[in-house]
Amino acid sequence: MSVFKDLWWFFWQERKAYGAGILMLAIVAFLELIPPKIIGNVIDQIEQGALTTDLLLKYIMILVGVGIVVYIIRYIWRIFIFGSSVKLARQLRNELYTHFTNMSPSFYARKRTGDLMAHATNDLQAIQATAGAGVLTFVDSIMTGGFVLIAMGSMISWKLTLISLIPMPFMALLTSYYGKLLHKHFHTAQASFSSLNNKVQESMNGIKVMKTLGQQREDTEKFVSHSNVVVEKNLRVAKIDALFDPTISLIVGVSFFLSIAFGAREVVNGAMTVGELVSFTTYLGLLIWPMLAFGWLFNIVERGRASYDRVSSLLNEEAVITDKHSKFNETVRGDIKYEVSRFAYEESSDKSILNDIHFQLNQGKTLGIVGKTGAGKTTLLKLLMREHEIEEGSISINDHNIKEYTLNSLRRTFGYVPQDHFLFSSTVADNIAFGHPNASYEEIIEASKIAQVHDDIIGFPQKYETVVGEKGVTLSGGQKQRISIARALLIKPEILILDDSLSAVDGKTEASILSMLKRVRSHKTTIITAHRLSAVRHADLILVLDEGKISERGTHDSLMSQQGCWYRETFLRQQMESLVEDGGF
Repeated sequence: MSVFKDLWWFFWQERKAYGAGILMLAIVAFLELIPPKIIGNVIDQIEQGALTTDLLLKYIMILVGVGIVVYIIRYIWRIFIFGSSVKLARQLRNELYTHFTNMSPSFYARKRTGDLMAHATNDLQAIQATAGAGVLTFVDSIMTGGFVLIAMGSMISWKLTLISLIPMPFMALLTSYYGKLLHKHFHTAQASFSSLNNKVQESMNGIKVMKTLGQQREDTEKFVSHSNVVVEKNLRVAKIDALFDPTISLIVGVSFFLSIAFGAREVVNGAMTVGELVSFTTYLGLLIWPMLAFGWLFNIVERGRASYDRVSSLLNEEAVITDKHSKFNETVRGDIKYEVSRFAYEESSDKSILNDIHFQLNQGKTLGIVGKTGAGKTTLLKLLMREHEIEEGSISINDHNIKEYTLNSLRRTFGYVPQDHFLFSSTVADNIAFGHPNASYEEIIEASKIAQVHDDIIGFPQKYETVVGEKGVTLSGGQKQRISIARALLIKPEILILDDSLSAVDGKTEASILSMLKRVRSHKTTIITAHRLSAVRHADLILVLDEGKISERGTHDSLMSQQGCWYRETFLRQQMESLVEDGGF
């Protein structure tokens, strides 16, 4: 029952609703004592010949009245208790989602999307059941069972009551044992469901690759294998769950046998009337529900405890990147200064990604970063946006360490276009206006024109109202890149970062985009990483990265004047390749 202790914060928060619900349950439990007593009285009066029509009508009216009141009260307690459990699921779901949005990239490097989705759905359903049906069965089984036992012992026979309770300790021991097994196997079953969820999510995201490589059958076989594991794990849970009802029914049957056997002897001896024995066995019948509910309670509680443990472990994880040392919550602008001695990712701290990165980019200038794949270009940008923390060195903007700015103010500064373009399953206009939801259509169109995607958009069936599909599946790579650029431009960022974001457009379109950027962002900072060096030739400063170090730096002209340097040789080779592609040779 430790999960109830863990959820006490919520029960206290909703104490009025739960208090009212428990009061209603107590009233119902008390009212349910009336019908068995009336049935016993009627039987005794029939046997004595004392039952009259008026008395029978009176009893019937009492039973009808009790039935109506119980019906109404049961409706009310369901609203209070089940309604509160829905609020718990909503509150935890909101906390989880907020927690997910605040977590650092390293968190998502360790967690699978399918697992996180399972926590926010299946686990929360189990917790909701604990706070709803779990509370109901716990309170109702205790109150109904307690009231019935009191009625049996005080109004009929305390000796017969004790005899009927002889098998109960065995039920307590067995259900406790089943509960421990259930907790263990349900935790495993939930983990297998998370794995299946993750498999489906990955398969749907990679459906085009799967079909291209003809792997539909193999992927289906893997899905069936995952699904079979889920069924196997849940069958283990079901087998344990199935033990509760037969065990309780057997023990209740033994109690009935003892009650009737010893009760009949009491009737023969004249110590008890037939009506009292009927009332007693009817009360004993009322004990079946609390006993079954108690077994069901173990099922619900153990499922809820396993799920609450999983959700709590997520919520207890702390973000690596925080505002702990922040002092400024203002618009960030000014010169950018890198003084990074060394940087390595947490999961591979012994392998340096960046070393001896020292340079300054003045406000309003353009920085070009080039180098081979894996040289550290994207990592250099992620450090600037504080997606990772620097342990050895610092990055400053306007002579302030970026840690001194709040995350909100720092990230408002950037318009970031990543290598992997993500578009939402919404309209083109909504995707462009994602960072500026209140933007006018004129502003959206202006950003699209700068990104050289306006002409493509007006060719779509619904123009700017065209739904692009999940992750922009209906668009070409170049269109997704340019829509992402338009989205970044719409917020008019102080620092625009294009992380290899022109790779899918042709040279002419690239030149047009860069020309427009130079015109509209003449006083703002722009950072461009690229494999195609023509994208950075206009930059005020170009850095060449090689294995995490700056191997060359300068302007396009100064680098081209250096014989044998990587930049010059690569640029000339790419120009030659471009001429060949255009039919120049």
